[in-house]
Amino acid sequence: MRHTQSQKKSLELAVSHYQTFLPQAEDYLQSRGLTLQDGATHRLGVVDEPLPGHETYKGRLVIPYITKTGVVDIRFRAIQESDVKYLGLPGAKTHLYNVLSTFSAGDFIGVCEGEIDTVTLNKCGVPAVGVPGVNNWKKHYTRILQDFETVYVFADGDQPGVDFAKNLARELATVTVIQMPDGEDVNSVYCKGGPNAIRQRIGL
Repeated sequence: MRHTQSQKKSLELAVSHYQTFLPQAEDYLQSRGLTLQDGATHRLGVVDEPLPGHETYKGRLVIPYITKTGVVDIRFRAIQESDVKYLGLPGAKTHLYNVLSTFSAGDFIGVCEGEIDTVTLNKCGVPAVGVPGVNNWKKHYTRILQDFETVYVFADGDQPGVDFAKNLARELATVTVIQMPDGEDVNSVYCKGGPNAIRQRIGL
């Protein structure tokens, strides 16, 4: 979906506004092994003073999707326990998260499920993009990755994660599947073992 200039300006305004409240998410970030600086690097924020139309998202973590053209989408993640973990903007379509890393990565790139896992991989020195749910992978994402010598797919330790990795391996010959232990994902493995627990899995 192509945004108008006014829509782009509105998205940028929202992200800039909510960034100022990021310290309210410090405890949550620490629980995931992340710092406020990690959050700031990815322009995360918190909906403390909702802009018009954002009242539903109050108290949630703000996760902007940013491309070379600017902010193209925002997802809102529950910080506290909630029946609905993620909420999106009305009418928004799913995007690949952290696509800017494809411009700065070298010969390899990581792919994982979810924004927090993506932030975690980048913190560990593994440039990565994330898909917001394994069922949201789109065929054209493959073209974004096809020039990398190696695409490490970090598969969650559950059946959907295994299936996602297998399907992507069928689409790209350069895929190397990095399987997480049963019931684990990138962030939980990192929280237990630190950066080396991730880096050693791909030989760094």
